[in-house]
Amino acid sequence: MTGTGEGTKTWTAEVRIVESGSEVRAEARLSGKEGGQIVGEGTARCNPADENVPAIGDELSVARALSDLSHQLLNRAAHDIEVHTSRPVERLHA
Repeated sequence: MTGTGEGTKTWTAEVRIVESGSEVRAEARLSGKEGGQIVGEGTARCNPADENVPAIGDELSVARALSDLSHQLLNRAAHDIEVHTSRPVERLHA
């Protein structure tokens, strides 16, 4: 791909984690991108039979939120390519 401009761009990802009982919810927010921000969400729940280790719930929920964010960004890129080329995108690699 060729760029249309020079310079450095900064996109910022912020992750927010909220714990409530045995459930952890994470929100990953990407800002600084033209076209607005993208928000990914992820959750994790402790199995009642397992020991509750909050750090593991944080890791799982954040990983899921970032994965959701990544998929949304890939889908947006595919859409933008289709609009620009007037052809369907067959495949994008992550």
